[in-house]
Amino acid sequence: MQQRSHNATPRQRTRRWLGAAAAMATFALTGVAHGATCASVRIVVPFPAGGAADQLARTLSMGLQQRKGTPIIVDNKPGANGNIGIDAVRRAAGDGCTWLVVPAGNLTINPTLFPTLSYNVTRDFRPVSLLASSPNVLAVHPSVKARTVPELIALAKQAEQGKAPLGYASPGVGSGLHLAGELFHHKAGVNMLHVPYKGTTQAVNDVVGGQVPVLFGTWPTLAPFIQSGALRAIAVTQSKRSPAAPDVPSLAEQGMPGIDVSSWYALLVPSATPKPMADALSADVQTLFNTPAIRTDLQRQGLEPVASTPEALAARIRDDTASWATLIRTYHISAD
Repeated sequence: MQQRSHNATPRQRTRRWLGAAAAMATFALTGVAHGATCASVRIVVPFPAGGAADQLARTLSMGLQQRKGTPIIVDNKPGANGNIGIDAVRRAAGDGCTWLVVPAGNLTINPTLFPTLSYNVTRDFRPVSLLASSPNVLAVHPSVKARTVPELIALAKQAEQGKAPLGYASPGVGSGLHLAGELFHHKAGVNMLHVPYKGTTQAVNDVVGGQVPVLFGTWPTLAPFIQSGALRAIAVTQSKRSPAAPDVPSLAEQGMPGIDVSSWYALLVPSATPKPMADALSADVQTLFNTPAIRTDLQRQGLEPVASTPEALAARIRDDTASWATLIRTYHISAD
C-alpha cells in the first residue's frame, strides 16, 4: 500500500483515479437521463466528510458527471447517527435527482437498535448498487500497553476491576464498528465503555489525541495513522487476515473466533424513483467501478469494489439485517 495515496485528500485521490481512467472509458449518466430532468444531482452522505462513504460518493460524483450536462454534488448531512441525512433522502422526490451513499450499519443494524426510526429501509428506498467493502480494524493509542488481543483483554479486565472500564471509540451508535466493539467485549467477558462520535474523523482524532484508548475503525481511514505510528493495529475484526492489511492478525487467530465484521457501502434512491431509472444508474455504477484504474486505486485504499445489481443489494440488506437482529437480541445489545 502506497503511503502517498493515504496522504492525499479524497478529492486529490479521486482526480488521480479519474485521470488514469479517462482514456479507458466514457460514462453516460443514463440513470439521470432516463426520464429525469435535474438541474443538479445531489448525493447525500449522512456523515461528515473524510470517511469511506464520503470518498465513495466523490468517486461517483466525479466519475458519473456528464461532460456538458448535470453537475453531481456531494451533500454531507451528518447528525443523529446518520438518520438526519437518510431521512432527507426519504423525503426527497423520486425524480432521480437525489441519491444516498450510506454505510451498511444504517441499513441493517439501526432498524433493530432503533425501532422508532423515521424511515423503513425496504419501504422508503430503492436499492441501486453495492459500492465497496473494507476490513475493520481494532486499534489503540501507542500509550496502551497491549500489542495483542489477549493483552488488551487483560488490560480491560484490570480497568474494570478499578471501576473505570476501558473506553472504545466508534463512528456512532448503530454503526458496524459499534457492534464490532460490543461483540468483542461480550465475547471477551469484560465490560468496556462505548464512546460514540458523529463520524469517523472525530473518533480517530480523539484516539490519536489520547482522549480515548481504543478504536474500532475502517482500514482505509486508519491505515495512514497506523503506518505513521499514531495508532497501533491489534487485529482485523474478521476470521482471517485481509489482503488490504496482511500484516495485521485477525481476531480468530488470536483466540477470538466468531466475530466477522467488515464494512460495506451502498447506493440507494427514494422508493418513488422508477425502477428503470435505478437500473440504468446501477449499470453506470458497475461500469465505473469495474474500470481497471478505479478498481486498482480503490484497492490501494483498502476498499474492495463490489458494484452490483439492485437485486443483489436488496438481498444483502435483507440477509444482513436478519443476522444482526439475531446477534443484537442474543447479546442484549442496546443503543444506550
